[in-house]
Amino acid sequence: MAGGRDALDGWVAATALPPLTVATGTEVLARDGTLLRAFPVADGRWRLAPGPVDEGFIADLLAYEDGRFYDHAGIDPVAVLRAGAQALAAGHVVSGASTLTMQVARLLEEGPTGTAAGKIRQARVALALERRLSKAQILDLYLRLAPYGGNLEGVRAASLAWFGKEPRRLTPAEAALLIALPQSPEARRPDRDPQAAQAARDRVLTRLAAAGALSADSARAAMREPVPTRRRDFPALAPHLTARLAAAAAPGARIETTIDAGLQRAAERLARRAVAGMAGQVSAAMVLADHRSGEILAEVGGADWADTARAGFVDLTQAPRSPGSTLKPFIYALAFDDGLAHPETLIEDRPVAFGTWHPQNFDRAFRGTVSVRQALTLSLNIPVVSLTEALGPERLLATLRRTGARVALPGAGAPGLAVSLGGLGISLEDLVQAYAALARMGRPVSLSALAGRAHPREGQLFGAVAAWQVADILSRIAPPPGGTPNRIAYKTGTSYGHRDALAVGFDGRHVAGVWLGRADGTPVPGAFGGEIAAPVLFELFDRIGAERAPLPPPPPATLILPNARLPQPLQRFRPRDAAFAEAPPGGPELTFPPDGAQVEVPEGGLTVKLRGGVPPFTWLANGAPVMVGTRARESLLSLPAAGFVTLTVLDAEGRSASAQVRLSF
Repeated sequence: MAGGRDALDGWVAATALPPLTVATGTEVLARDGTLLRAFPVADGRWRLAPGPVDEGFIADLLAYEDGRFYDHAGIDPVAVLRAGAQALAAGHVVSGASTLTMQVARLLEEGPTGTAAGKIRQARVALALERRLSKAQILDLYLRLAPYGGNLEGVRAASLAWFGKEPRRLTPAEAALLIALPQSPEARRPDRDPQAAQAARDRVLTRLAAAGALSADSARAAMREPVPTRRRDFPALAPHLTARLAAAAAPGARIETTIDAGLQRAAERLARRAVAGMAGQVSAAMVLADHRSGEILAEVGGADWADTARAGFVDLTQAPRSPGSTLKPFIYALAFDDGLAHPETLIEDRPVAFGTWHPQNFDRAFRGTVSVRQALTLSLNIPVVSLTEALGPERLLATLRRTGARVALPGAGAPGLAVSLGGLGISLEDLVQAYAALARMGRPVSLSALAGRAHPREGQLFGAVAAWQVADILSRIAPPPGGTPNRIAYKTGTSYGHRDALAVGFDGRHVAGVWLGRADGTPVPGAFGGEIAAPVLFELFDRIGAERAPLPPPPPATLILPNARLPQPLQRFRPRDAAFAEAPPGGPELTFPPDGAQVEVPEGGLTVKLRGGVPPFTWLANGAPVMVGTRARESLLSLPAAGFVTLTVLDAEGRSASAQVRLSF
């Protein structure tokens, strides 16, 4: 007796077990934990980690398949004796003696079920499994591996495919069907033979009621519930984003994102509606983020990822495209910050040559003398090119790169003035990230759809005053028909040849961008950002609902004055060549503090020194005047806070000098 037991123990101990690690598909989850998209395993099977499973289903499964699951060691001798007695009495097999552990053994090895050798092998592996694993681990393997027809494995994949829901809560009818299908998954497939599926389900319900696991009334009600007759698609929200995240992760990863599933659905519907009826394979892309946290809430890479005619597989949030006029706000912010201009500064919109380049406005008309506010509101080209010449196009590129944007220039040489009108490549996601910095009063942030990955970036692009002044102008641009005025600050853009139509905007919490065009970059005649992208942007903001926030009030240092009351150098913008041609030599030069210095400021204020220039002088900090009309070349400036600050001095001839320093108190 003892020898036989020892021999059995040795036989079980020597069992070569199959691999116990079961591959499951990668999952990408929304911010609330719901499934955005799942991916099959390498061989194409849909097999997912079970996750939370309805406790009633587990109880019914054990009651039907293996009532003594927690009492046996892999083989149930009571079930073996019962099955043998029933077979002898009836002359054929009436019930099986296979335990749930034996079924797991068969599923792990994908072994045969109808041969004596196969049954012995299953029994041996089952005994070995019980020694190696806990009951919970064995049950988990069954919930992962049980077949449910076609390429469906595991209770979660089955529940999603047949019921379109997670298996957290199942009706008695649903639970019974999921118990019945693994016994004969192909013959009972509901989409192929719903009558066979229903009959098998009802037999499970009848047996559960007879065993007292289900009331007779509940069983009868469950039998009246129809079985599904088609297999549902697995969730595939944010298909471009989820594919990108899954490709960068290990197989079987569980990827948590910041995507809001409700906003994502609304954005995808909006994208499809935006291109409906548009000829020429036009697609759409969108990015919506919370600029306070940097979390991306919705991202649409294309109008329909399955539409090959529209090249739906191309992720158009990542493709470098021309931004058109959407970069103009950054040029104005830099000009305000440097003291080159103020929203009420007068500037010329007249024919002018920049070398051999003669830029024109979009409508080929000129407005003469306009305010800077009007120039940005009307998206005039001549004024912004003049400001870019004064700033230097490299300054714009450096500012964009400090936001984290990847900028592609058309040639290998130095950037030209055409960058101010969209003569470069930038992705929609990077453009929205740049606008997030504008919305955050000049403080850049890295946007991300991965939970915990968004973060503020170092530095300050321009002062809060300059950022607010630009946002104030953009918020007063007339909205598209039906849009709410003064709700968001936004700018539209149309690239050369009508290849790209864009609209980007923000409120006090959210920032978003919309792009429409063709994936191959060919023109879309008549496509203007203001006409086709702006209405979509406003609709996207309408989907935010109660979470939307108003734009912030002006910072305390903001100079809100009409043109006539501005300091004389800010009343009219003078191009660099005009200033140097008409003014006497020797513009102002900052001698202290030097550019890039870190300065500890004493209680009395910061001492600044200059040489050259024609008094009186105007001093600005981050674009806001802090001292006006002084004739001294050494002054004491009272500055409000520590951190990065751009100091600018203007002389009576409109010439300027600037330095960016870091202050500590």
